[in-house]
Amino acid sequence: MNQKERQTSMSNPDQLNAQFNVLSLLPDSGLRFEPGQGGLTRAIIDTSVCQAEVYLQGAHVTKWRPAGQTEVLWLSEQSWFEAGKPIRGGVPVCFPWFGAHPSDESLPSHGTARLIEWHVTAADVLPDGAVQLVLAAEIDAFALRFTLAFGASLAMSLQVTLPATAQQSQSFEEALHTYFSVRDVRQVTIEGLESADYIDKMDAARIKPAAGQPIRFAEETDRVYFDTDAVCVLRDPGHRRRITVSKSGSLSTIVWNPWTAKAARMPDFGDREWPGMVCIESANVASNAVELNPGQHHQMQLKISVDAEG
Repeated sequence: MNQKERQTSMSNPDQLNAQFNVLSLLPDSGLRFEPGQGGLTRAIIDTSVCQAEVYLQGAHVTKWRPAGQTEVLWLSEQSWFEAGKPIRGGVPVCFPWFGAHPSDESLPSHGTARLIEWHVTAADVLPDGAVQLVLAAEIDAFALRFTLAFGASLAMSLQVTLPATAQQSQSFEEALHTYFSVRDVRQVTIEGLESADYIDKMDAARIKPAAGQPIRFAEETDRVYFDTDAVCVLRDPGHRRRITVSKSGSLSTIVWNPWTAKAARMPDFGDREWPGMVCIESANVASNAVELNPGQHHQMQLKISVDAEG
């Protein structure tokens, strides 16, 4: 295994393929950089263990399908693929704030990380056959490093560093806003958050006590579970599978489905697409926001695995 690691600001697919020597690195995999939808540069991973896709704009994973499974991530057919606009679905990176900016409504929702082009800094093959890519960006005072491993499972690690040269401590919010593909959200359950209190955004952001039972969906749902690093299990009888979401360095979990009315209000979300998706987002938001002193870093890790069931 030959690791290729160097900083680049290039987004030209031919230059990226040459710089990271993709063909000699993965002779049988079909790993390549190419123009994607809207002309945005993407990396395609096609191995014996999985197929995946990640756009450099936003460091945005848009597809991941392990061998023997249907697509795990949901992507709207109405999504924009335009420079400076967010992609709807997959795994958006929300940083350095979540939702609306706390003091300036003119700034983009969920921060700027999902709107800028990230740099490829490494490509490698791991011992288990997974393809690892490392992307980097600088946002405000922070340096970000996003490590992705595409294999039989999907592993993501977002490291945020406040350089020692910073003048003062800084705080931020973050989320890996993962959209999962399901057969029918009205039939799925999410286990793991039974003992966690949550903020109910559908009820004036009131804090609700732990429900003591798995999450089911019968209406628009937008909840922020806080002070929890619990493993979540999404059971999808329609696809006869369970998706396990485990994490570390994250104390917030957001669960979301827009249902009918909100889906109709979003221009990049099909009116009838809402039954086919649900979000389980690994995050640090609100009271779980992270504060770093100069020279410190924080790492949030997420692993997604899929198993047949029923």
